[in-house]
Amino acid sequence: MKISEIYVNHMHHPVGFELKDLRIEFSIEAESFRKIQKCLIIYANGSEVMNTGFSEYDNNFFTPELELNPRTHYDVEIRIRDEKEETSARTFFETGKMDEPFLAKWIGNDDKDIQNTVFEKDFELDGQIEEARLYATGLGLYEACLDGEKIGDEYLAPGCTNYRKWVQVQTYDVTKMLTSGQEHSLTFSLGDGWYKGNMGFDGGKSEIYGNRQAMIAELHVRFKEGTETVICSDDSWKTTSGKITRSSIYYGEDLDATIELKDWKKPEILDLPQDILCDRLSMPIRIDEKLNVAKVISTPAGETVLDFGQNQAGWIEFYNREPRGTVIKFEMGEILQNGNFYRENLRDARAAFQYTSDGNEGWVRPHFTYYGYRYVRVTGNTLDINPDDFKAAVMFSSMDQTGSLKTDNRKVNRLFQNVQWGQKSNFFDVPTDCPQRDERLGWTGDADVFSNTAAFNMNVFEFFKKYSRDMAVEQKDHGGMLTMYAPSMGVDDGGAAVWGDAATIVPWNMYQVYGDPAILRQNYTEMKAWVDWITQNTKTENLWTGCFQFGDWIALDGENPALPTGKTDEDFIASVYYCYSAEIVSKAAAILGHDEDAAFYSEKAAAIRKAIQNEYITANGRLAIDTQTGYALALYFNLVPENQQQRVLNDLTARLGKDDGHLKTGFVGTPFICQVLSRFGNHRLATKIFMNEDFPSWLYAVNMGATTVWERWNSVLEDGSMNPDGMNSLNHYSIGAIMEWGYRYLLGIRNHTPGYQKVVFSPNFDYHLKMVSGHYDSSYGRLNASYEIETDAAHTIRMTIDVPFGQTINVILPRAEKNPVSVNGLEKSGNFDLTCGHYEISYIPDHDFVERYTPETPVSDIMNDDLLVESISRESDVLNFFKNKENLENLGRMSLNKLNEILPFINIEPEALERINSILVSTPILSEREKGLK
Repeated sequence: MKISEIYVNHMHHPVGFELKDLRIEFSIEAESFRKIQKCLIIYANGSEVMNTGFSEYDNNFFTPELELNPRTHYDVEIRIRDEKEETSARTFFETGKMDEPFLAKWIGNDDKDIQNTVFEKDFELDGQIEEARLYATGLGLYEACLDGEKIGDEYLAPGCTNYRKWVQVQTYDVTKMLTSGQEHSLTFSLGDGWYKGNMGFDGGKSEIYGNRQAMIAELHVRFKEGTETVICSDDSWKTTSGKITRSSIYYGEDLDATIELKDWKKPEILDLPQDILCDRLSMPIRIDEKLNVAKVISTPAGETVLDFGQNQAGWIEFYNREPRGTVIKFEMGEILQNGNFYRENLRDARAAFQYTSDGNEGWVRPHFTYYGYRYVRVTGNTLDINPDDFKAAVMFSSMDQTGSLKTDNRKVNRLFQNVQWGQKSNFFDVPTDCPQRDERLGWTGDADVFSNTAAFNMNVFEFFKKYSRDMAVEQKDHGGMLTMYAPSMGVDDGGAAVWGDAATIVPWNMYQVYGDPAILRQNYTEMKAWVDWITQNTKTENLWTGCFQFGDWIALDGENPALPTGKTDEDFIASVYYCYSAEIVSKAAAILGHDEDAAFYSEKAAAIRKAIQNEYITANGRLAIDTQTGYALALYFNLVPENQQQRVLNDLTARLGKDDGHLKTGFVGTPFICQVLSRFGNHRLATKIFMNEDFPSWLYAVNMGATTVWERWNSVLEDGSMNPDGMNSLNHYSIGAIMEWGYRYLLGIRNHTPGYQKVVFSPNFDYHLKMVSGHYDSSYGRLNASYEIETDAAHTIRMTIDVPFGQTINVILPRAEKNPVSVNGLEKSGNFDLTCGHYEISYIPDHDFVERYTPETPVSDIMNDDLLVESISRESDVLNFFKNKENLENLGRMSLNKLNEILPFINIEPEALERINSILVSTPILSEREKGLK
């Protein structure tokens, strides 16, 4: 056995992060589980400061109560042992400034209108350098360089926050960049970014958080002889304007390389607060990969367009060969229209990079902006385009991928890839709605509905810990109400259900996934404040009424097409979430030891639930709201007793039938519709809806060439044109929340204890997807699974599962009551537990998973199957009527049983109809027979 990973607060080797609620987790590689002991030792600057001693391994983490010191390097050692062997592994973490006061000063240029403020300090060091750390931040975005070399590999620091309330400090190890006795130059370059640039739709606002770029920095250098020197930002530095003539998040960037830096002068010492400075929570925004040009397009309009083959977020980099003075411009877009470059869906975002060449060859990039794009229009170039000279730098907040799903269906696989690309494109320090247009804001509703999917796909604990701080900051400023997006960018609107409930749901979901109560503890006061705000502002006791609501945003069942809120009663949606948030606060209070709060909010949730039932649900379980979203919420949030759940499921099934088996849901209902169908016993219908390919469906966009998830079901119409209704982001992850259903019900990672020490693994099988595989990496390690159904004439199901050390999974297999299940050659029932190891599983199900026709099969499907037409025609001549194309188009969506019931001219004798139904249920559908299945 060996220790394969060690995490410090869910990170590898964190340097300069806020490290409250210290948590050390580790994963073990072993062939099987055995009883072991674990031990944690922590060293500070080489000296032991904590040793837990060995204790029984009952979980994979430690929560050491250790008082940390600022600017200190800590080594972490984990030891494990059993009766036969002992092994260990090490990692480290390093604190930032913590609460240590800054010696440095905020400095700025006296010209507040400079677009690119540059600061510089020349210095020389005497003595042998032991280590050097730079602690720095900026108001506006910044990059720091030593002797012309960029410090660190992150971009757009210090990230996006409410800069009036908190500004994150970054820590850089610059030891290897310094040489004793050599003159060095430390340079900072700043841009407006989220701090000072224009942000917000409908024209937005500028200078939201301030009107002048500024920086503060301390370079701490420790020498081998034990002395230390600190170089601070102060009036000994010099400042001027840089080569970037204009930049902002939406605008893009104009960079003039011919500009010479001159007219240096002393900076001003700025009277800006230092108590807003804090160690970082943000994961660094880094370049994850660089995409090559897939195709150079000459459009019908005569444009030169680069196609990178993938919609994504980041920026373009190019190798400059242009002569001095050439102005080359790159404009970003997501889609072509009629073969030509298109950017109208970006609204007021210019989204361009303009570069004036200095004649020197070399790679060029923007600095203080980013783009969402697939296509780039190039103008101003004097040389022929060489595709090797251009790269798309894909950027997002650093997050390890933790999950994947793969099936035997190419389109489904593309959909899951699109969801993950959408997440990467929009997890840009805050969970934005989109990366391309004049928005890119931390919309709370999007984060709420997608947070579980996000946590399957990637390690997002620290990302959402930072975003939860953003939300808490806005709540404190708004009396407990959560704004529409966080940071609020100076907009005070908010207080809507689902969106505002991110205040409770995001922290709760992160606890459920990672088992770490740190975010609950960080946000507990504001979680309570949110529920209290609803209580104070509702117009109806124990319901949530009388407030602005988004409803089921962009649902398709609205009675007024001009309103995107959908048909589901807004007060019902709001009241359901009011109840759920109160439940979450009660549970969080119990976890954190606030017993009185736990009891109070539990009683509050019960009262809200009762009021919802009285207002919207009859005694027999009939829901007053006949919409897909209404039924989905009632089932998902357990609003009806167990004995009435089947009634609600039947009503949902009937509603879907009336809606032609297609979705009508918006932001609220879409994440839950397939989950409740699968959870309550109609996985067949859930999969049918999921596999739809026409509008509205998830695969519609895939068929239209999407490489990310769209904002609307039909942001692009069937003819390839953009939806004229507007709001057409082609990189908008929210309806990609369906991937949670994929992990839970297709792959089978159904339920789990907080942190995944115990997992219920129970896949649902369906003929549409005969092969499914995937994995999820928790802190225990990788849970890997794959299966294939209908592998032979006996209908054998074969499955492999790999379980990491310390995790126990309860396997519950469908249709496995009659025949034994073979697990690594041993016979088991269909419900068994597995611990660490690799398992080969097979069994013959009680009933096969071959799909057959049913009495409800539409006539159009029957007419597409010659064998079925021949068999039915032996019993009745009714199908002759549907050989007429017009008859088939008008009536073909109904079943023979339905047509025989409602149409006087369709008369099938009862005995004949019974035989026809028998033929239907015994005949495998055409696609199954083509695969040789019987």
